[in-house]
Amino acid sequence: MASDLRAAPAGVLGLSSADAAERLEHHGPNALPTRPRVSAWRRVLTQLRDPLIIVLLVAIVLTVITGDWTDAAVIALVVVVNTAVGVVQEIKADQAITTLATMTAPEARVLRDGRQQMIPAVDVVAGDLLILAEGDIVPADAALIEAAALLVDESALTGESVPVDKAAGSGDVVSSGTVVVRGRGEAVVTATGAASAMGRIAGLMATGSGLTPLQRRLVGVGRVLAGTAVVLCTIVLALGLARGESLELMVVTAISLVVAAVPESLPAVVTLALALGARRMAARHALIRRLPAVETLGSVTVIATDKTGTLTEGRMVVRRLWTPTGAAEVGGLGYRPEGVVGREGTPLTAHTAPDLAELLTAAALCTDATLRAPEQPDGDWTALGDPTEAALLTAAGKFGIDPTAVKASLPRTGELPFDSDRKRMTTLHRQLGGGIRVICKGAPEVLLTAAFLDEPADSIARAVDQAGRLATDGYRVLAVAQADHVRPPVREEWERGLRLLGLIGIRDPARPSAAGTIAACRAAGITPVLITGDHPATARAVAAEVGIIGADGDVVDCRDPAFADRLRDARVFARATPEQKLDIITARRQAGDIVAMTGDGVNDGPALRRADIGVAMGLRGTEVARQAADLVLADDDLATVVAAAEEGRRVYANIRRFLLYGLSGGAAEITVMLAGPLLGLPLFLLPAQILWVNLLTHGLPGVALGSEPAPPDVMTRPPRPPAESVLGAGLWQRILRVGIVISAVTLGVAVWAHATDRPWQSMAFFALGATQLAVALGSRARPGTRTNPMLLLAVAVALTLQFAGLYLPALNELLGTEPVPILDLLVICALSSLGYAAIRLDRTLHPGNSRHRSS
Repeated sequence: MASDLRAAPAGVLGLSSADAAERLEHHGPNALPTRPRVSAWRRVLTQLRDPLIIVLLVAIVLTVITGDWTDAAVIALVVVVNTAVGVVQEIKADQAITTLATMTAPEARVLRDGRQQMIPAVDVVAGDLLILAEGDIVPADAALIEAAALLVDESALTGESVPVDKAAGSGDVVSSGTVVVRGRGEAVVTATGAASAMGRIAGLMATGSGLTPLQRRLVGVGRVLAGTAVVLCTIVLALGLARGESLELMVVTAISLVVAAVPESLPAVVTLALALGARRMAARHALIRRLPAVETLGSVTVIATDKTGTLTEGRMVVRRLWTPTGAAEVGGLGYRPEGVVGREGTPLTAHTAPDLAELLTAAALCTDATLRAPEQPDGDWTALGDPTEAALLTAAGKFGIDPTAVKASLPRTGELPFDSDRKRMTTLHRQLGGGIRVICKGAPEVLLTAAFLDEPADSIARAVDQAGRLATDGYRVLAVAQADHVRPPVREEWERGLRLLGLIGIRDPARPSAAGTIAACRAAGITPVLITGDHPATARAVAAEVGIIGADGDVVDCRDPAFADRLRDARVFARATPEQKLDIITARRQAGDIVAMTGDGVNDGPALRRADIGVAMGLRGTEVARQAADLVLADDDLATVVAAAEEGRRVYANIRRFLLYGLSGGAAEITVMLAGPLLGLPLFLLPAQILWVNLLTHGLPGVALGSEPAPPDVMTRPPRPPAESVLGAGLWQRILRVGIVISAVTLGVAVWAHATDRPWQSMAFFALGATQLAVALGSRARPGTRTNPMLLLAVAVALTLQFAGLYLPALNELLGTEPVPILDLLVICALSSLGYAAIRLDRTLHPGNSRHRSS
């Protein structure tokens, strides 16, 4: 909404319906801009821009020009399948994300024409008078004109896990997308839609992250293969013409070699591997929005995570209790009133620890929140009201105190509500035997003074010191005091002469799986970084608890002017704004890191968008975060990110496995064609024979390699360097070594057969294909096991077709082959097994960096 309407007045009658309609017509609905729907043809065009697909499209054109319709059809089928799988996956992911859109406020209560009305949130306009109550989602930015004990959860925008008190007349505002957890208020709408706080954050997400690491690496491979193909085509064509071969034959032969040099199954292998990875991730409650995102996680060197709802549960829980008698710890998770209260490992009860019973009883009485039991046996307990007060009720329940029964036995007769100025709440209760009990809870810096407490100075000093220790450890601390009176005191005396019962330390606890997840990241060589809008003490406590830093680790306060100097090396950032989160992600990427960003709030959206891969929480996450992400965790479990990283490394390992297999075979085919004439074998293989071998070896067996399981130690290796080529870490050397073995076997068989007047070309044809298939078997991640039976079946089918190429008359005529004596065939099979031995021996003698990297 335009700024000229932000100060629009709202009288006691609110806007008139006519005025509201005019503003709505002029400025548009109160909704965030949505990304335009991507048409099917644009999705197809995006898939076809892949460098290897472009190479294959050129190969199709060349084969059509030469009349080789069969090979053109095969290559075209690969292109069609690859494109179709990619488009279908994108559409399914978008549909799945749409079903998760539950954040926006469906309705808003406004004052129009002098009466309250419920209207769709999209119809709210600047100048509307909002009526806010407990549980409402604020539909637009608004300035408060009235507030009564108003408490607002702003974690979606700021990352702060503790709700914020709001007061009228102090310049306080409420922002769109935040939630009223307690109290009531009235506010004048100042900004809607794109001009609201949520809209401004959404505007930071205009730019994406660009190509993924896999896409960047394949671009490089595509360029190399294209250049190599052109050079080889020229050399073979020139040599053939120099020997007096016909131009038409040599053109067909050269094109056949181009097809052999380009592993046309690579796009299919990549797409299949990514699609299988996406399916496996969906079964583990992770939705992949873009197929390349599966592999990107395998490349990640830094995982930047927010705190609230990602590393933590997103719910306040009492963890520490302190009384003048001693300290105690509280166990349990969430709002379920189950857990152990103990001292030094010894469970306590109300009988053995009356001081704790008195503290928790008073805390439960001085609350307005309520707990709700789950409707289903395995459901979660929920809270209505202030999350901090709900935590107090939960702690009382864990100690065996029934808050409902206590409130019934000591009914409330008066109260002074909590507000941000007083920083305390006081209630009066009628005792069964007569008399009045006054209970006060509030901030230690307010309550722990002689003005409120009738305690010795040294006792107050001890409590102040203990409160400071708890705050340093990242706890939100409440002090609780009470006093009994024979008759009701005058209002001015309610908060005088109180007896200190103790302190309560409250924290949004870390998820049970968070520490294990961070440890798994470290073991995999991935650096975890915490970025939160919370207080530095809270950030340090959570980071230390989950293992990101040590207990005395360094925390960067983003309000510090020196913040910009620590963007690339710090592990924990506190009080970060959405813009600063963006700066951190950008700096890490500029330093060469591959960055994954996890988050659930609107404030995380820009960073999710800018990161190499954004990971959003599906249950707790906001719609802005989900739309910005590449991966959505439907179960909100950070451990799924590690599983996704493992899946990504598996995909990349299989792509490299196929490249080793496919390019070593292609190199061998080119080598024998170039070396054959030097050994007295003029046209070593006919074009049809080259294409047949290429089709059998790069077809089903090559695609099946994309389904290989991950090596057992894949998550104990560091991530591969971001700048490393897909052929790096010794892969191209391995391709040459294995290619030499395939070439030697094929040339050896041909020379022997030619010297002994055997059908040398047919024998060389079979040896070339069989040796490559042996390499496929040797390329398995776990040879000797039954994992990936599709590869075994694919090799068996390909070998059968290779036999058919020698013994079926129709194929003899098509391929220019002739039958080979059985004894000679057995010799060739024995020699071809050297392909299996070569790749297994090469892995043993030249492991390179494969044991130290995730490839």
